[in-house]
Amino acid sequence: MDEMEKRTFKDEAYAGIAGIAKAFSTAGRLEIIDLLANGEKTVEQVAVQTNLSVANASRHLQILKRAHLVKRRREGNYIYYRLNGRRAYAVWQALRTLGLEEEPAMVHLIRQFREGMGSEEAVVYRNLPRRADFCLLDVRPQEEYEAGHLPGALSVPISELEEHLEELPKDKIIITYCRGSFCTYADEAVRLLRNSGFEALRLEENIMDVNETNRVK
Repeated sequence: MDEMEKRTFKDEAYAGIAGIAKAFSTAGRLEIIDLLANGEKTVEQVAVQTNLSVANASRHLQILKRAHLVKRRREGNYIYYRLNGRRAYAVWQALRTLGLEEEPAMVHLIRQFREGMGSEEAVVYRNLPRRADFCLLDVRPQEEYEAGHLPGALSVPISELEEHLEELPKDKIIITYCRGSFCTYADEAVRLLRNSGFEALRLEENIMDVNETNRVK
């Protein structure tokens, strides 16, 4: 094999990886990956929850599909998209961690937002007390809870939380969780709960983060 053949091999190999990496290169597609980690969605649901037009959401999903990061299935008139295994999320998780650890502007942005929401204090899943002195509250939409949730968690979507406050125990710490670092549902829940006289904290991770950590162990 001559030097030209070896160079061609390297160029094509790196270009293949770069093609996959390109699928992660827009904020919209990263948000879609984060969203689909919580359960499959139609194009229309993705569009609404990411504030994209249906056309743009569909375009991003097609790019992710070509990169083998998502799969789709048809049910009646609807097409549902889901992550293609856990590897797509693992890459997004690594990018997110890198940003949170190495990008000061991102750290400042998140700190400033959570200070405004009163949700700066958080707890990690592995440090949850074993005693039954807390209530774990999943504030994502009901269909995401049904697709998968943390053991023992109650489901009260953030849109319904205010009307269900009387059903929550006042003698326990309410620990809320949602879709992850850049989802605001848990922050909103903490503010509402504290304003209503509850002791409340935010869980630092989402269900995929907890599952990935447990898988590594």
